Amino acid sequence: MKRTLFFALLCGALACFSSCEPVTYDTFGTLSGTVVEMATGDVIAGALVTLAPSGKNTYTGADGFFEFQNLDAQQYTLTVQATGYSTNRKTVSIVAGATERVNITLQKAE
Repeated sequence: MKRTLFFALLCGALACFSSCEPVTYDTFGTLSGTVVEMATGDVIAGALVTLAPSGKNTYTGADGFFEFQNLDAQQYTLTVQATGYSTNRKTVSIVAGATERVNITLQKAE
C-alpha cells in the first residue's frame, strides 16, 4: 500500500513538473530612435549612428529611423554624425527586455 501511494505521488509530481513552462528572462535590450534637423524638425537620412563601448554602428533610413537590437543592459554613448551637421552625443541606459527610444537633433554646421 505504501509503495503504491508513493508511486502515485511520484508520478503526479513528475507530471506536474514536466508540463510546466520554463521561465525565461530577457537579457538584452533594444535602442531605437529618429534623427531630425534641430531648426526644422525634418528627418535626416543617412546619418551615421555609433554606440560606445560596443562599437556597433548603423545609418538612418529615409525616415531618419535607426535601431540596435540585442544590446547588453548597460549605459552607452550614442554619437550621431551627418554631412553638413555638427556631431551630437547622448548617453542612454539600456534595460534588459525593454526598448529605449531616443530622438536626436542635429544642428547645421556653420
